[in-house]
Amino acid sequence: MAKYSKFLMEHFQNPRNVGEISDPDGVGTVGNASCGDIMQMFVKVNGDKIIEATFKTFGCGAAIATSSILTERIKGATLDEALKISEETSKEVLSQLPKEKVPCFTLATDALKLAIEECRCKQAGVHEKGGFDLKEMQKD
Repeated sequence: MAKYSKFLMEHFQNPRNVGEISDPDGVGTVGNASCGDIMQMFVKVNGDKIIEATFKTFGCGAAIATSSILTERIKGATLDEALKISEETSKEVLSQLPKEKVPCFTLATDALKLAIEECRCKQAGVHEKGGFDLKEMQKD
């Protein structure tokens, strides 16, 4: 365990923001087939600001710690700021992770990107419409 910083160990042993958000504005789900980790990130927004961010992870300590860190940092940020914070946090956290655990943090950032993408689709009305109506297409 000596290969993890105290900062990462604290987030692994006492993760923040674990769980689902009821009626989230965006959910990102990703997995890593090579290690078996699965992660979901949930965001709730008010306008363009993230007011709540949570995660569920089936994975190693690094996946749990990095998800916890990322959700803490993005709360209160706009969607665009959250993507930038994700990049900045990536540089900081990656320097503290063993090389073989880098994909764990990549999962967290990928899940966040997907959650934000879903949120933006809902805001644009794309998600509710589903892109096309299969029943309408079958009428022709």
